[in-house]
Amino acid sequence: MNEHALITLAMILVAGIACQWLSWRVRLPAIIFLLLCGVLAGPILQLLNPDQLFGELLFPIISLSVAVILFEGSLTLKFSDIPGLEKVIRNLITLGTLISWGITALATRFLLDFSWEISLLFGSIMVVTGPTVIMPMIRTVRPKESIANILQWEGILIDPIGAILAVLTYEIIIAGGMEGGLTSGLLVFAKIVLIGLGLGVCSALLFSWLVRGHRVPQYLHNVIALALVCGSFAVSNILEAESGLLTVTVMGLWLANVKDIDLEDLLDFKESLSLLLISALFIILAARLDLDSFFALGWPALGVFAAIQFLARPLSIQLSAIGSKLSMAERHLLSWIAPRGIVAAAITALFAIKLENIGYLNAPQLVPLTFMVIIGTVLLQSTTAGPIARYLDVAEPEPKGFLIIGANLVARKLAQALEEQGFRSVLTDQNWSAVSEAKLLGLQAYWGSPVSEHAERHLNLIGIGHLMAMTSNQELNALATHYYRLDFEANRIFVIRPQIQGKETNGDKSDFKYAGNFLFDENTTFQRLEKLLLQGAEIKATQLTEEFGFADYRKMNQGQRIPLFAIDDKKQIHIFSSGNNFTPQEDWTLLALETRPGQAVG
Repeated sequence: MNEHALITLAMILVAGIACQWLSWRVRLPAIIFLLLCGVLAGPILQLLNPDQLFGELLFPIISLSVAVILFEGSLTLKFSDIPGLEKVIRNLITLGTLISWGITALATRFLLDFSWEISLLFGSIMVVTGPTVIMPMIRTVRPKESIANILQWEGILIDPIGAILAVLTYEIIIAGGMEGGLTSGLLVFAKIVLIGLGLGVCSALLFSWLVRGHRVPQYLHNVIALALVCGSFAVSNILEAESGLLTVTVMGLWLANVKDIDLEDLLDFKESLSLLLISALFIILAARLDLDSFFALGWPALGVFAAIQFLARPLSIQLSAIGSKLSMAERHLLSWIAPRGIVAAAITALFAIKLENIGYLNAPQLVPLTFMVIIGTVLLQSTTAGPIARYLDVAEPEPKGFLIIGANLVARKLAQALEEQGFRSVLTDQNWSAVSEAKLLGLQAYWGSPVSEHAERHLNLIGIGHLMAMTSNQELNALATHYYRLDFEANRIFVIRPQIQGKETNGDKSDFKYAGNFLFDENTTFQRLEKLLLQGAEIKATQLTEEFGFADYRKMNQGQRIPLFAIDDKKQIHIFSSGNNFTPQEDWTLLALETRPGQAVG
């Protein structure tokens, strides 16, 4: 029995991570594969029975997992970001949330004949979308930047806000259902809110005190935060039942908005932990799904889905976008995209178990209903959003921008030249001074490792179609080009040559076999470009004409110019490299590094 349990647990983790990898590989939301895996392992093949496997531990495991997921989600919510967002985003997370909540609750109440309490709880859960399902869809659909930004920020902000709304709705249900009348219920609810707020803030202050005063070593920060989350969650529930989720959410919100605390490592750790928990949890939840109950929901459940997809979302977008500069086509696409995700499934399963235990008859039906909405929104939107975006003409054209690895002098000069020609450039570097210099020049720059989970969260690659690795670190260049090999076409990944001493060997060539195409001519290395720029060389643009063609350009000032880029008459950019064979024509613009008079190239 123990061996069977051990093998089952190991296979859940292996299958969960395999589903996440497959999701990354094919650029589809992970919940599609996690759901299929859980349903196959559970109700179809009967290989996984979570209730039998975990027994009485199932409820605590789900509770703690949801607590960690909510804490990680609330860590991303910075109040300082809200005033700077576009009006439509602010409206979506306020007015839009209320509209979605209300319409979903009404549809659930009258179409499925659920109680008002269950209907309101389901409506509050269904406002959550989340970046885990939004971001893969954005990468696939490639909508215009305005649409992508709205969806991205809505997904980040609505996750913790929706979770808080669901927690508070649940607490109201619990308070209102207790004996002793309305006054007693309100007092219990007030106690829950006070404990959640008080203990959440105290836990956050304790962690801040430990970190700011260097009272604990750096390597313990992440595990201490995890211990505080679990500990405060348990203590809160002991003081007042069901206040723990509110406590950990408040703790995360407080830490996200406190100053002078670096949360990057904590975010990375919590994101990795949440990814593991989400993967295992969704398989477990899907394995508990009763297919008979799922199909028993019938046509009324499809009516609820239709109300969410075709009424709640469009109305939220249209009202939230009043007074904005969004075109009707952009509003239509925004009205179509709002997939529900893993957080909604986890919270529903948790509350369904709790409400079933206290006698709410419709509570068990919350789980199949939630899964129906998740399946419907993800499958419908992921398969149709792309064609709809192209039909509405709100999909990004062929991405022409550049992700430049490095924010050094060479990278900054290249980015400036590209920006002047209308090509968006995003620089990334772990050197804060270099990033600061880039930002002072008005360039978009990211401080951190380009090959990290944090970069995946914060790097905005909308409109970016090329990668140039432009650092003196040969290993970082190769790692970055390999890391992004699925995000960019092979012929659009470039790397600057390292400083090669003497003749290349077969080993030198094999080192870069899978690390992109070499930039510029065979004599151009990073060190050479840096030296010339330090000596005063500049990147200049030259327009080719009928009278002054490419042959004339090459003859003029030979040896004093390094051709870099060519922009054709259709505003497509071409990079001079050994792998690109093209001949610039009339009306093309050439960008080249040109030396000062008397300065030699080389």
